[in-house]
Amino acid sequence: MQREIAELVRLRINDPRVRLVTITGVEVAGDYSHAKVFFTRLDGKHEEAQQGLESASGFLRSQLAHSIKLRIMPQLHFVFDSSVERGSHLSQLIDEAVASDKLHPDNS
Repeated sequence: MQREIAELVRLRINDPRVRLVTITGVEVAGDYSHAKVFFTRLDGKHEEAQQGLESASGFLRSQLAHSIKLRIMPQLHFVFDSSVERGSHLSQLIDEAVASDKLHPDNS
């Protein structure tokens, strides 16, 4: 489902709010009534992207119904995945600490 949604977002949605969106995961409820679709957007405009994705959710569901055979097509709920941003921030902090240690080797 993640692959299908990612492809639909990339190729079939023309809304400028969903450009630069990456689908990072999908969690489907056990009864298939709902699915959380996790996404990230590298330019930080995730509220805008979420609005665009939510407005396209009906279209995405109908397209998924053609490609994935399920008795019930879940309602799609879009959730910003902050793990990519957090990872990038942690990596930057580590790089800064390493650079600081190289400048001040006596502080250890």
